Amino acid sequence: MALYLRENLTFDRAGMVVESIREEGTDLKTLYMKGIFIQGGVKNANERVYPVNEIENAVDTLNKQISEGYSVLGEVDHPDDLKINLDRVSHMITSMWMDGANGFGKLKILPTPMGQLVRTMLESGVKLGVSSRGSGNVNDMDGRVSDFEIITVDIVAQPSAPNAYPKAIYESLMNMKHGHKVLEMAKDVQLSGNKQVQKFLGEEVKRLINELKL
Repeated sequence: MALYLRENLTFDRAGMVVESIREEGTDLKTLYMKGIFIQGGVKNANERVYPVNEIENAVDTLNKQISEGYSVLGEVDHPDDLKINLDRVSHMITSMWMDGANGFGKLKILPTPMGQLVRTMLESGVKLGVSSRGSGNVNDMDGRVSDFEIITVDIVAQPSAPNAYPKAIYESLMNMKHGHKVLEMAKDVQLSGNKQVQKFLGEEVKRLINELKL
């Protein structure tokens, strides 16, 4: 039975670049994140090794899905399984490619409630990492992964220390004072574009950033 596999990369380790592109014929700007989505050929922090050919095959399969019109959606933080939770979707993967041993990719931040939170953080200078989510088999002897499939790549908060585990943005939001109001306000931003709501959202997200000590 295939295992649930997820691998984290910090903003800097992924060589992440944030791009702001104006949509043709409008004044709206869309944010994109581009960088390494998964590393190959080296033992990672989870003691696993992804052979380059495994990543190549997984990247080819994902690109085929995209070319056939399938929307590869990603979330904020790690869910506990491979299912995509629509209420936590923040972005869509637009492409992936190989460069050396690594699988690179580009994702588009969507105007969803969680996408609005990610956008506010990025525009505030927060460095967000990425985490591949997939399935495969792992050799118990050497940690080599086989039959690897990429389901998606999620956006995660990166740790302040090298060995710290990324604290969940969504869970932190729900646990902080007025956290549920922030999520509701984000929904209002998506639907109405109310300036007062946007101001409140920005203030609460900055408070969340301080709590996470990013």
